[in-house]
Amino acid sequence: MTTLKKRINITLPKEVDKALSALAKRDQVPQATKALHLVETALELEEDYALSKIAEKRDKKGAKFVSHNRSIWR
Repeated sequence: MTTLKKRINITLPKEVDKALSALAKRDQVPQATKALHLVETALELEEDYALSKIAEKRDKKGAKFVSHNRSIWR
């Protein structure tokens, strides 16, 4: 049976494997499921960081603010 999900093969240091195993056991999920959840969380954090950097660039003294009521999308 084929799958639509991409498989990757990674080698974990012993301490990372222990931590992943403990977290998976605690949450009663397979290690692969827990690893996927942790990768998704890390990607969300990276995205938040990137968007924060963009916002910091745009946040200038005297910047013009547009209220939601006057938005171009309404």
